[in-house]
Amino acid sequence: MIKRIWSIAAALMLAACGADTPADDPAQAGAIDPRGEEQIIPVMGPEVRALAFGNSLFAGYGVGRENSYPAQLQSALRARGINAQITNAGVSGDTTAAGLNRLKFTLDALDRKPDLFILELGGNDLLRGLSPAETRSNLAAMLDEVKARDIPVLIMGMRSPPNYGPEYQAQFDTLYADLAREYNAQLIPFWLEAIYQDQSLFQADRIHPTEEGIGQLVTATVDQVAKALPDKVS
Repeated sequence: MIKRIWSIAAALMLAACGADTPADDPAQAGAIDPRGEEQIIPVMGPEVRALAFGNSLFAGYGVGRENSYPAQLQSALRARGINAQITNAGVSGDTTAAGLNRLKFTLDALDRKPDLFILELGGNDLLRGLSPAETRSNLAAMLDEVKARDIPVLIMGMRSPPNYGPEYQAQFDTLYADLAREYNAQLIPFWLEAIYQDQSLFQADRIHPTEEGIGQLVTATVDQVAKALPDKVS
């Protein structure tokens, strides 16, 4: 049973086996509030912008960008009165190498430096059997770029299933925490923790969360995201 759960978990952690619709221009995507009617606290204070940079788990595969994690997270923050605008820069199928290749362009295309950079990559490296050292190197290069621009970071960590072997698992599972310490970044150790054992919260491919599953992920992580925002807006 445990092996079966981890085999499902491995699939969940991988952000895109199939194709998704192309990502929107990062300068135009994501500044939406699809559940504004649920707000219970007036939105106040200066606008805070976050860049959600990841793969299909951010892109909204199968549910649409309007129901994606960044969109639902934005709604949850605004329901708390935080004047949040989240740009969805998720691209299905991205490895850490692909993310590194597009990072500078994505940041340069924004009309304002984000107040928070949310980094969610590494699952597709796991799918392709890339070495944890390569994943770490690519993530570190991205964090170097973001640090040079003086942007706070929240890392959304992933986890390797045990069937990859104890050595691989140990190397992969520690890289996110190690990088968070090295770069003084905030960390959610395994951001799928709240749902990964419940198949009903995943689409038929057993990889991508349903709209409800994404909602539960938002509920489980919104406190940590709010704390990661700059003090002046959180």
